[in-house]
Amino acid sequence: MNILVTGAYGQLGSWLRILSTGSADSFVFTDVAQAGEEQIGMLRKLGGPGVPVGCTRLDITDRDAVMKTVKDNRIDVIVNCAAFTNVDAAEDRPELAELLNAGAVANLAEAAKDAGALLVHVSTDYVFGGDPYNTPCTEDRKGTPTGVYGLTKLHGEQAVLASGCKHVILRTAWLYSEFGKNFLKTMYGLTAAKPEIKVVFDQTGTPTYAAGLARAVMAVVADYAACGSSSAAYPKSGIYNFSDEGVCSWFDFARAVGEFSGHAGCRVLPCHTDEFPSKVKRPAYSVLDKTRIKTVFGIDVPYWTEGVKKCLASIG
Repeated sequence: MNILVTGAYGQLGSWLRILSTGSADSFVFTDVAQAGEEQIGMLRKLGGPGVPVGCTRLDITDRDAVMKTVKDNRIDVIVNCAAFTNVDAAEDRPELAELLNAGAVANLAEAAKDAGALLVHVSTDYVFGGDPYNTPCTEDRKGTPTGVYGLTKLHGEQAVLASGCKHVILRTAWLYSEFGKNFLKTMYGLTAAKPEIKVVFDQTGTPTYAAGLARAVMAVVADYAACGSSSAAYPKSGIYNFSDEGVCSWFDFARAVGEFSGHAGCRVLPCHTDEFPSKVKRPAYSVLDKTRIKTVFGIDVPYWTEGVKKCLASIG
């Protein structure tokens, strides 16, 4: 099959590059950004000398460019890893967040519908948060976002559903990896450099290692091929949750990073969210229920500390 990956220099896109080296499918990796030497070095460290590091430039907000790319490359599957993910910046630039997280997604969905392709779209736990949940969120729970980022990502989901294209929407949470900027890498640096840090303990969710999410995407793609990618419908189309197993706070996450890194000289202390004023109210509880994806696709989901250890071993 021919697979188009957008946002290919991001955390998930980078891991899809690595996994693509063992695939018989043909991949077209696209982005509007360029990779730095550090990122290329990490790609080759994790994926070997044969890992694809090049990229085709594609602006997914350009409908005509998206339609042409999908048609010219005879794309069977689109994996959308691109998004405006800066939660605080989204409050200042809501139009741009809406364009990237919803308008561009509508373009990809239209292209997928026109080509008879499957769209695998990555969404977020931030579509929740407005209601005081205390049990894991299932896919049918109503979205109640508390900020622009979550709202625009919800609009992106709605655009996919309205398009009528074959689709799998994967909601994930607290994504981290060896690539780019993320919480794990920030805590790795802070616990190495500071004698003491404070991290909020009243926001609860589950970290997700991008490598595991990439494997879940590949499992969906493989299932789609097995079901008959030429069919007019995909019976497993729908919304699925995917994060690692377990529950923790950002404090627990940070403490695990410090402990597994051997940074015993840094004391990690819990604090309340209001000690770090923010432009947006983040979900206090956004643990995702993974029952559906495990049942439908037979995916084995690892416990969250396993991914943290693996990622730190690669960084260190």
